[in-house]
Amino acid sequence: MRRPRSVHKVEPVADSKLELLQGQRILITGAARGIGAALAERLASRGARLALIGLEPELLAAVAERCGEDTFVGECDVSQSTQVTAAIDAAAAALGGLDIVVANAGIATAGPLRTQDLRSWERVIETNLLGVMYTDRAALAHLEASRGYLLNIASAAASLRSPGLSAYCAAKAGVEALSDCLRVEVRPFGIQVGVAYFMVLNTDMVRDFERELPSLERGRRELPGVLRHTYPVTPAIDQLVAGIVTRRRRIAYPRWFLKTLAFRQLFASEVSERVAGRGVAHSLAEHERLVAERGARAISSTARTRALGGL
Repeated sequence: MRRPRSVHKVEPVADSKLELLQGQRILITGAARGIGAALAERLASRGARLALIGLEPELLAAVAERCGEDTFVGECDVSQSTQVTAAIDAAAAALGGLDIVVANAGIATAGPLRTQDLRSWERVIETNLLGVMYTDRAALAHLEASRGYLLNIASAAASLRSPGLSAYCAAKAGVEALSDCLRVEVRPFGIQVGVAYFMVLNTDMVRDFERELPSLERGRRELPGVLRHTYPVTPAIDQLVAGIVTRRRRIAYPRWFLKTLAFRQLFASEVSERVAGRGVAHSLAEHERLVAERGARAISSTARTRALGGL
């Protein structure tokens, strides 16, 4: 796993602003592990009251225990709209309302479209895009009542395209577009909307990919400089907390990524596509060989994703 050579500074947030989190009622989806769990624990340490939504009940219970005894826990598959609505309504009832909702739940699958397992591709859209939309829709009435803040977790993949990750990139680009549309729609109701972008972070999902889908990892190593690094989670959480406190429209780690958004068409230029396409022919041949050996589904997703996504 490659680490970034330089340390990316995180702008400090004044304690007086962090105090604003005290008593805030915050719901997080995908809270059993990774970004969701780390964010929940950080917010709880600042006095926030949490509702944790996810699929892994034992892990959710463990995170909830670390967040405080009044933490609400709801088991929910975000790709099922009725489950999402029921979980969010129950959380709002338990906490007496919601001030902030973080739509974080997501999965990843991989492979060239021509040979990737079709259900694995569909499952990413159902979870990462429809799941965010279901979360947003169910949360709006509660956030209108509190004039609250909705934060959707997208990814650098919303503007950076990567061969073999068509479903993930499509879903995250959709999350960004959804967030930008919704921000305008809900402004008259006093709701603010943010969207977060991260480069590759050192999470369970990324480590699973590196271990179980090495062909994708080899492709990432072909990318230039900063794009192939794996970044630490802690400063990303710092940025999320700072963004939640100040209700930012856009949050990113590393922060320099926000500056690239104005030039996103460069990432779709012919030159960029040539760079991204280095080694693609070899990757396609390797993927087809693995499909023949192990089956398309086994090499399109990790064991954990197959278990959680019902694949």
